[in-house]
Amino acid sequence: MPLRGDTLVPLGICLENYAYPYPVHYITIDCQQQHLKMAYMDVRPDRPNGHTFVLLHGKNFNGAYWGRTARELCEKGYRVIIPDQIGFGKSTKPVHLQYTFQLLAQNTRAVLDSLGVSKVIVLGHSMGGMVATRFVLMYPELVEKLVLEDPIGLEDWKLKVPYQPVDSWYRNELKQNFASLKKYELENYFHGVWRSDYDELVNIPAGVTLSPEYDRVAWNSALTYEMIFTQPVCYEFDKIRVPTLLVVGELDRTALGKNFVPESVRQTMGNYPELGRETAAKIPGCRLVILPGLGHVPHVEAFETFFKTVVDFI
Repeated sequence: MPLRGDTLVPLGICLENYAYPYPVHYITIDCQQQHLKMAYMDVRPDRPNGHTFVLLHGKNFNGAYWGRTARELCEKGYRVIIPDQIGFGKSTKPVHLQYTFQLLAQNTRAVLDSLGVSKVIVLGHSMGGMVATRFVLMYPELVEKLVLEDPIGLEDWKLKVPYQPVDSWYRNELKQNFASLKKYELENYFHGVWRSDYDELVNIPAGVTLSPEYDRVAWNSALTYEMIFTQPVCYEFDKIRVPTLLVVGELDRTALGKNFVPESVRQTMGNYPELGRETAAKIPGCRLVILPGLGHVPHVEAFETFFKTVVDFI
């Protein structure tokens, strides 16, 4: 736990001193003239049903927050593979890397190939939804079904937000602390209502800010902001050809760069019910479910409701 009493415990930049809910394994990714370690969990059911889920985390998260989802899926017979993307969680934080969604999708496939997995149901949350979209576009033959949970990238923020250089994102990330991270999650993820079970979602990134190597995490975060901002997937949803479920929280208003635009523009960004309807119309045969009263992280905020929605689909 990253809290000891009322004190935030410093965490290593690869969460070396933070325990995940399941054993963590690694593969080596040879990429851009460096050897990178990519972490993943591989959770296997006692009575397999022959199907495998891959769960893709969001930008401000890591694989650990899928713990309950993995457990419940395993109880239904699914094998569950949970990668930490390079730059996140327990995976390497490179000194330099040109991030692309193609690269993250390719790395995800490398994990699956190392395990001999050739068919998956893909569930991507937040930024993981952008990775999942790119994955299914690159490797449609591997994907049985696609589930997008409050994916960012349903709109092209470049049309409204002035471009921010990587150095600008980096300076902003260096300023992060417990108070700023909790404020962001409270306002953007949980529509102003905080519960104690959300604490872990802020304690982990806040603990990492106390590391003497935090600048490496901040730099990778800045590079991935650049990737998200400049590589929209919203123009390619019509090319998805697998059964797709899009789940969005009715109160989710997450959008990249809202702090860089006037209030009048800000109000037009991140309207997930509206964006969900527009996106579902683009994806052939897409099923859209808008969850009343929920925000950006339904699988944490109302797990039973979210899980039933997924199970009904698959």
